[in-house]
Amino acid sequence: MDEQNPFLRGVIVLDGNRIDFVGEQAPEPREAYKEIISGKGKLWMPGLVNTHGHAAMSLLRGYGDDLALKVWLEEKMWPNEAKFTGEDVKWGTQLSILEMVKGGTTSFVDMYDHMDQVAQAVESSGLRACLTRGVIGNWCPEEVAQNKLKEAAEFARNWHGGAGGRITAMMSPHAPYTCSPGYVEQIVQVAHDLNLPLHTHMSETLQEVLANEQEYGLRPVAHLEKHGLFSRPALVAHAVHLTDEEIAILKKYDVRVSHNPGSNLKLASGVARVPDLLKAGVKVSLGTDGPASNNNLDMFEEMRLAALIHKGVSGDPVAVPAVEALKMGTVVGAQSIWLDDVGVLKSGMKADLISLDVEQAHFYPRTDYASHVVYSASAKDVADVCVDGKWLVRGGECLTIDEERVRYEAQRCFERITGSAGV
Repeated sequence: MDEQNPFLRGVIVLDGNRIDFVGEQAPEPREAYKEIISGKGKLWMPGLVNTHGHAAMSLLRGYGDDLALKVWLEEKMWPNEAKFTGEDVKWGTQLSILEMVKGGTTSFVDMYDHMDQVAQAVESSGLRACLTRGVIGNWCPEEVAQNKLKEAAEFARNWHGGAGGRITAMMSPHAPYTCSPGYVEQIVQVAHDLNLPLHTHMSETLQEVLANEQEYGLRPVAHLEKHGLFSRPALVAHAVHLTDEEIAILKKYDVRVSHNPGSNLKLASGVARVPDLLKAGVKVSLGTDGPASNNNLDMFEEMRLAALIHKGVSGDPVAVPAVEALKMGTVVGAQSIWLDDVGVLKSGMKADLISLDVEQAHFYPRTDYASHVVYSASAKDVADVCVDGKWLVRGGECLTIDEERVRYEAQRCFERITGSAGV
């Protein structure tokens, strides 16, 4: 993803948690290196960056599918999520982390509750994450809403820069339809006080946009602008239903958009105007959303969907080229969560990289590897994963997580929450 040197057959030298050198020949004799790893038969690339999700919702994967967003949330998700304990969040998050790391995701965004458990799971796994305690202010007493805000602020204070710098934090009003204008303004003020970015769901469904107009007289973009959300660096998830004027506002404030094609398609939320956002100069990254609305965390699938659906909707075969989708899943994803030293394999950048086993039929013939990664590859092709200079996966084996234990505990939590024995 180095635009000056996009493809190279050569070597990468790692020193500590950074890339020291990328070139055709190693700068020192072989004896100078502590370890030499053969890259034969592998394609090396930056780790994938998942810019929106709710990891612990893996516990509800497959529970309440094929429903509209409002029904899915109010009848299936929220009643069961209300039963989640810290222990449930711990194992649900670890299940998602296991899936993500084995699938080549090296950085992810998570908005949820019991965030100390999420942060501890990230810390022990070795992944990189931008974490936020999402807060819903509506439908609860004012005292409860204020306690949520205090908890979110305390989490950010405790964990921003944590895990050796692998964890960063944001503040997150869940959405304009779950947080009153005054509550949004309070959260924005805390973000100013702590010098942190903001993250929220926005304009995910047409129903949500129309309801916002009916209640507040404004569409969500103007509403959030009015109440100060764009006065801080901001990342919005979905942004499916936008006008030209709203796209211009997002560009004006350098608001970053997390495009979630898989989730938006599954919930019939619509197709975001990604080609128009890109033409306007808005940073667009990719997210899976939660594993209960996707239902997997395969970022290769998201890149492929991002490249395909906009061609089909627009009738333009170059609407989102493969290289653009690849950037959305790597370097632009990193930039969208303010990680400026991640997402490119070149000297001085953080050593977050993955390899794909390309000695497989679907990677032949050796033509355009960017095309192969976006249109042919999947999470199952990932062989090695390195984050911050530490190997988390080697030869497809996860080195930092007890896979069998995580699967067992996640199933146990699901059965307790839903009262179902599963299949």
